Amino acid sequence: MKGWEFTGTHIPLKIVEKPDPQVKPGYVVLKTKAGGLCHSDVSALEHESWMPSFNVPVIMGHEVCGEIVAKGEGVEGFEIGDVVAVCPLHAKDGTTPGYTRDGGYGTMTTAPVEQLVKVPEGVTYAQAAAATDAGATAYHAVVTVGEVKTGMKVGIIGVGGLGQIGVRVAVVKGCEVYVATRKPEAQELAKELGAKEVKSSILDFADKNLDVIIDFAGSGKTTEDAISVVAPHGRVVLVGMACDFANVNTMSIIMKEVTLVGSQGSFPSELGDVMAMMATGELAPILNTISFEQIGEGIDLLTEGKVKGRLVCVYED
Repeated sequence: MKGWEFTGTHIPLKIVEKPDPQVKPGYVVLKTKAGGLCHSDVSALEHESWMPSFNVPVIMGHEVCGEIVAKGEGVEGFEIGDVVAVCPLHAKDGTTPGYTRDGGYGTMTTAPVEQLVKVPEGVTYAQAAAATDAGATAYHAVVTVGEVKTGMKVGIIGVGGLGQIGVRVAVVKGCEVYVATRKPEAQELAKELGAKEVKSSILDFADKNLDVIIDFAGSGKTTEDAISVVAPHGRVVLVGMACDFANVNTMSIIMKEVTLVGSQGSFPSELGDVMAMMATGELAPILNTISFEQIGEGIDLLTEGKVKGRLVCVYED
């Protein structure tokens, strides 16, 4: 097999050849069909603070869709030939694709059965890969952590790879959605996704009495602004990782009894929900596809902020 290997911060990924992975109890071996590229991979290449999360050297890529080509003892409910998406978290052995075991930037990979979700008919390989992180992470933030309900007023900050999905999920759930994003093309996209109003800053919605605000930017200032704008007893969900530290108005949190909560990743059941929405057409995020050989170039595009939507490597059959 071949894969793009990560060895450390400030070191470019390189293509390496390795023996094909071997099956073991509780695991399946996958022929990779698609692997999503994520901004967190760029962060790991740029910031040393990410290194404790990795067991290097490792093939990067935590957004994986693949076909089962072998299965180990104890794997039930899945057969050779099944196409599955891999939830990046909640492995019983604590491993994560692209971090502590080889991931989706490789032509083959492995996954434990508890992370597997069958890809439904009508969902492409690229969609399934994007659903594992961008899709399910946004869904988890809006539905599970944000606790949105029909009729709620929901603010969304940022309309990137995750934010665009967050907007659509909130709309589908029957919420009145107010979006804050600066880029004109992102503003137009938010309107197309069903947002009621779109402005450049969440502060522009100070009079809307927003029940929940999901911060997909996480620049520090965006979180501070969300706390100041959200309604009394409201909820602010922090997803974006644009900075490691931020200053927030603690008095505002106290006096308004604001709930500030972080949101990371998702559960396999949520990944299933997202792919079900994709299968019906309710959710159709913007995806840009590249080849295996272009993964290095794709990382550069992400670094330069030149990707609209999500970037996914689709492998040749």
